[in-house]
Amino acid sequence: MPPERGEHYSFRPVTRADLSLIRQWLARPHVAAWWDDAETEIGQISEHIDSISVEPLIVELDGRPIAYLQSYDPHLEDDHPYADQPFGTLGIDLTIGEPELIGIGHGSAMIRQFVQELFDEGVPRVVIDPDPTNTRAIRAYEKAGFRPIGRRQSQYGDALLMAIEAGGEDKND
Repeated sequence: MPPERGEHYSFRPVTRADLSLIRQWLARPHVAAWWDDAETEIGQISEHIDSISVEPLIVELDGRPIAYLQSYDPHLEDDHPYADQPFGTLGIDLTIGEPELIGIGHGSAMIRQFVQELFDEGVPRVVIDPDPTNTRAIRAYEKAGFRPIGRRQSQYGDALLMAIEAGGEDKND
């Protein structure tokens, strides 16, 4: 079902008990097309549970886990490809695990809410980096207010770097 006006998502830290659900999501075709193999990703997510640079989160809707979201500080990782972003910038990644919730507005709605929470905490800019061929994700991020600022190459491949500024400023650097 599409998100209702004013839908409220909750974001909670990933626990080890969540890893089997995330593994299931990562194996689904709509997710597997954009992420590395499930075992590699689960290994990294497991390491992130105790990380200071990456915050892995489960997104819930009415208490039901529906998505995996992570935020990260590119300035806390050696040689991160986005370390050139202004100090305080955070990056995010999102995948909706439940296929019946794709393409109906949940992605842009949950990102809008999460980004607003980051802005309320004082984060000045948020970036996201979809694969340039992932048009569904790019549309969702644009609907959430992100704008393309350039193409990048990283250890994860080709990416379209997109940004949104606190206060709605449109800075393209």
